[in-house]
Amino acid sequence: MTQHTLSPAADKKIRTKKGKSLPPKLVIKLGKFVWTTLWHMMMSKLAPRNQSGEYIRPSSQFRNSVETQEGNLYQPATGRYNLIVGLGCPWAHRTLVVRSLKGLEEAISVTIVSPSPIEGGWVFNQEYEGCRTLAELYELAEPGYGGRFTVPVLWDTQTKTIVNNESSEIIVMLNSEFNEFAKNPTLDLYPQELKEKIDQWNERIYTSVNNGVYRCGFAQTQEAHNKVFHELFTTLDEIDTALTTSRFLCGNSVTLADVRLFTTLFRFDTVYYVLFKCNHKRIQDYRNLGPYLRDLYQLKGVADTCDLESVKQDYYGNLFPLNPGGIIPSGPDPMFLQEPHSRDSIGKEANPV
Repeated sequence: MTQHTLSPAADKKIRTKKGKSLPPKLVIKLGKFVWTTLWHMMMSKLAPRNQSGEYIRPSSQFRNSVETQEGNLYQPATGRYNLIVGLGCPWAHRTLVVRSLKGLEEAISVTIVSPSPIEGGWVFNQEYEGCRTLAELYELAEPGYGGRFTVPVLWDTQTKTIVNNESSEIIVMLNSEFNEFAKNPTLDLYPQELKEKIDQWNERIYTSVNNGVYRCGFAQTQEAHNKVFHELFTTLDEIDTALTTSRFLCGNSVTLADVRLFTTLFRFDTVYYVLFKCNHKRIQDYRNLGPYLRDLYQLKGVADTCDLESVKQDYYGNLFPLNPGGIIPSGPDPMFLQEPHSRDSIGKEANPV
């Protein structure tokens, strides 16, 4: 059979009869305009920004404390308080690490929530206090609450309210206020003689690393991304250098500064390096940060708080503006975290964790 090819004129005539198609350039331009507009709308809800396109993290609203001070409403007790956490969230992960290191599993219970792109927030795996979503629990604690519905939450089962939803404050309470019920009461992650140094590291790490990866991933202009990208890796380089002669950030003992850094490093190569465009260097590629991460992961009880599959599901599966296809990567193999770290020789003494 002979194949006939239409002349350009005939082909144009047929296409004209079927209906005119948009030129490819216009299709691309229109598609980009629509997606960019929708992206900015979604990002404005997910990540508030300033005029320069930089992500601005809102402050936590519940800031009460559990302490033994006379007259304080929230007194330390076993079985009274419950931690509400999402396993993928680095801020909530901090509280689980300190709870485990201190041996507070029997004193403070844990309830898990999972992010739902349909609900647009955290949902209880099982109904809690008559609530199906975390938003409902916030409303129960404070009717008319208009802030963000975030984890972690330190919930008081006695007064049916939120004591605190600021992770940096919750871990200080877990470290010092529940020693009567802790299996490791002598472990002090925030010793008086190191507080100034710990606070200095915490301030630098929060701005440039903990929140820095989010400022990279949620930046809405190229300039905003470039600025924090440089800040993030400059700080990681400085931490890597400091770890050359010190097993942990503040010497030879684990502190809250290490805990706060650990939960970001644990997620870095899997999530932030790719999804948040922090791709200058992996943590595994650093001379000291890679082994330091493994050192912390291998401390007794820490690995039990780590769930890399939940991390991938929560970030890749639920941050639609950053990953519209919702495809979750299969790797990496978490077994690399169990490889020898060889940091025991740095310093002579370490906390008996």
